[in-house]
Amino acid sequence: MDGRKHRWFILGASVIPLIAVLGAMALLWNKVFSWSDVVVLVIMYAISGFGISTGYHRMLTHRSFETYKPIRVALATAGVMAGQGPPLIWAAHHRKHHRVADKEGDPHSPHLDFEPGFKGTMAGLWHAHLGWLFNINLTSDPMRYCPDLVREKPLRWLSENLLLVVAASVVLPGLIAFGITGGSVQAGLTGMLWGGLVRIFLINHMTYAVNSIGHVFGRRRFETTDESRNVAWLSIPSFGEAWHNNHHAFPRSARHGMKWYEIDLSAILIWSLEKTHLAWKVVRIDPERMTMREANISRVSGSSLDKKELLESQQKLAPMAERGRDSDTSLVDVE
Repeated sequence: MDGRKHRWFILGASVIPLIAVLGAMALLWNKVFSWSDVVVLVIMYAISGFGISTGYHRMLTHRSFETYKPIRVALATAGVMAGQGPPLIWAAHHRKHHRVADKEGDPHSPHLDFEPGFKGTMAGLWHAHLGWLFNINLTSDPMRYCPDLVREKPLRWLSENLLLVVAASVVLPGLIAFGITGGSVQAGLTGMLWGGLVRIFLINHMTYAVNSIGHVFGRRRFETTDESRNVAWLSIPSFGEAWHNNHHAFPRSARHGMKWYEIDLSAILIWSLEKTHLAWKVVRIDPERMTMREANISRVSGSSLDKKELLESQQKLAPMAERGRDSDTSLVDVE
């Protein structure tokens, strides 16, 4: 799929689901809605959400873990079903983003070439959220940014047959609703609406919000060279992607929620695959390395500690620095 076809696809994947949402609201107002619509919406949202977060992002783009080929293909297919574009182009864009995050060349930074103030902030948010996908100069060559993925025949097939897979993901919830309601045609049709098109609208804008909101609003635990933020309220619907500052600090980490209270659904899925011996080479971050980096941020950005406390903190961290090792090679290899 070339750049022109990709833009047309994104336009269709943005406008058609939006129209479907308006239609669904009208039907809901007129009480044309049933329990089966909720079921297929939740099922398909979970499938496509894990497909993007676990499949496209952590497995393909950052190589955070390895798994068997059938699972790899299944996760990539689930990612295609989200309607965010071919896996090769998605991974290429994202690897490019990490290499120059919030700097010249970043495909979707909200901070480049926008005037200061409210108007510029809104323009930047729109660009990072969705506008960047319509940029006629947008290019991230898969052969340059993800040649390892281009060599995989199933990923090439999914990229070339994107429309077929996305269409199947709209029909599938209709078939599920038809089956669980005992053959209700109406349930089948509304299932396609809610589990198909409305679901694509919701999952896409959750993902886009990580690019936009996640680089403007939220908390920064780690001092990174970009403007990434952790957005707690977005963490569950984004399957853990909204712990975005954590991710930019340690891109290859299979877990984005670094604290016990930072819920990361994709990390739970990867952990489950590992425990059942269906995943291996799961990239983890040395807790000492994480502690050291977080403490360094306090010193760089103006810690509230007094000199005595700061000296004690440095003395405690010194042994870690001597024996600690950076288990996350992504600091020099963003892939």
